[in-house]
Amino acid sequence: MIISREEEEPRFPDDNNNENGGGDSEEGGGKGTWKHAAFHVATTIATPAAFAPLPFAVASLGWPLGVASLVSGTLIAWYSSLLIASLWKWNGKLHPTYGHLAQSIYGLWGFWSVAFFQQVASLGNNIAIQIAAGSSLKAIYKYYQPDGSLTLQHFIAFFGAFELVLSQLPDIHSLRWVNALCTFSTIGFAATTIGVSIYNGKRVDRRSVDHRVHDNISSRTFKAFNALGSIAFSFGDAMLPEIQNAVREPPKENMYKGVSAAYGVIILCYWHLAFFGYWAFGSEVQPYILASLTSPKWTIIMSNIFAVIQISGCFQIYCRPTFAYFEGRMKMQSPEESSKGKSRRLRECLIRLSFTTLYMGIVTLIAAAVPFFGDFVAICGAVGFAPLDFVFPALAHLRAGRSCRNTKLRQVVNVLNVAIAVCFSAVAVLGCVGAIRFIISDARTYSFFHDM
Repeated sequence: MIISREEEEPRFPDDNNNENGGGDSEEGGGKGTWKHAAFHVATTIATPAAFAPLPFAVASLGWPLGVASLVSGTLIAWYSSLLIASLWKWNGKLHPTYGHLAQSIYGLWGFWSVAFFQQVASLGNNIAIQIAAGSSLKAIYKYYQPDGSLTLQHFIAFFGAFELVLSQLPDIHSLRWVNALCTFSTIGFAATTIGVSIYNGKRVDRRSVDHRVHDNISSRTFKAFNALGSIAFSFGDAMLPEIQNAVREPPKENMYKGVSAAYGVIILCYWHLAFFGYWAFGSEVQPYILASLTSPKWTIIMSNIFAVIQISGCFQIYCRPTFAYFEGRMKMQSPEESSKGKSRRLRECLIRLSFTTLYMGIVTLIAAAVPFFGDFVAICGAVGFAPLDFVFPALAHLRAGRSCRNTKLRQVVNVLNVAIAVCFSAVAVLGCVGAIRFIISDARTYSFFHDM
C-alpha cells in the first residue's frame, strides 16, 4: 500500500510556478513518442565522451574484472532507469524533474541532494565533453593542416561558441531532431571506431600486444578505482524524469520502451568498442580510444566527425537543468505583470542569452585550462552519476513502496535494490579517490592550458 505524504511535503524552490510540482498540468502535457524518448536517452548516455574511455577502463581492470564490471554495469543501469520511470506520479502528483521526484520521496533535503549531484554530473560531463570535442576537432584540423598553429584550446572555444547558439533553443523537446541525428552519429561513431580498431589490431604482430595489468600494487589499485568511476560515467543519465516529462501519454509505457530501445543501442556500441579496443591495443590503449588509432586516416577523421556531432546534442541535454533553474529564479524575482507581450519575450531572450553565455564561458575556461579528459570522466562518474543513476533509484523505489505484490519476488527485488545501493556507494567513494589521485598526478606533469 502506498501512503501519500502530500500533507507533510514542504514546498520547494519552484513550487510558486506550479502547484503540481512545476509541470504544465496534472497530466504532464508531453508531446514526444517513445522513439523521441529513445533518442534523448541514447544521446544523453551513449556519447563518445562516455564510451570512448571504456577500452582504457577495461585495460585498467584486466579481462575478467573488466568484462564483469562492464556487463553488470550495463544491466544494472538499465534496471535502474526502469525503476526511475516506474516512479512517474507515484503518489498521484506530477514530478517533472529529478529534484521534484526526490523531494516527493525524501522531502526538501532530497531535492537539494539531487540538485547538488545533478549539477556536479552535468557540469563535469560538459567539461569532459568540451575536452573530447576539442580533441576531435583538433584531430580533423591536423589531418588537413599538419603544420597548423591552432591548439586544443582554440577548438574547445570554437565548440563552446557553437553550443552557445544551440543553447538558445527553448527546451528538451525542441532538441528532438538534433538528438535523432546524434543517435545515428552514436552508431556511426561506434561502428567506424570498432572497425578501425579491428583493422589496426590485425595489422600488428598479436604477440607484441600485452593485455596484462602492469605497475605495482598501489598503482594498479588506483587505476582500478579510476576505471570504476569511468564505467559509472559511461552510464550517466541524470535527466530521466526531465526526459519522461517530455513524453506523451502513457508516459510509463513509452518511457519503458524508449529506455529499452536506447539500451539496445548502448549494448551494441559499448561492449563491442570496449572489448575490441582492448583486444587491439592491449594495455597501451589511450584514455580516449581515437588517440590510439593510426590508419586509415580517413576513417579516423570520420570517427571524429561522428563524435563531434553526437557530443553537441549530449551537451545540450545536460545543461538544461541548470538553465531551467536559474531562468526560473530570475523570472520569480520579476513579477510577470511588469513585462508583457514583446517586452516580456525580449526580456526572457536576454535572460537566456546572458546566463547561457556565462555558463558556456565557465565550462569552456575550465576545459581549456585543465584538459585531462580521463580524470574528469572518472571523477564525474564517481561523484555525480553513481549516486544519481544507481544509488538513488534503488533507495527511492524502496522508500516509495513501489514493489511487487508477489511476496517472494518483492523480497528478491528489495534485496537487489539494497545490494545495488551499497555496492555503488562504494564505487562512488573508490572512484573519487582514484580520480583525485590521477588529477593531482597529471597536474604535476602538465601545465595549465596544456595543448594535449
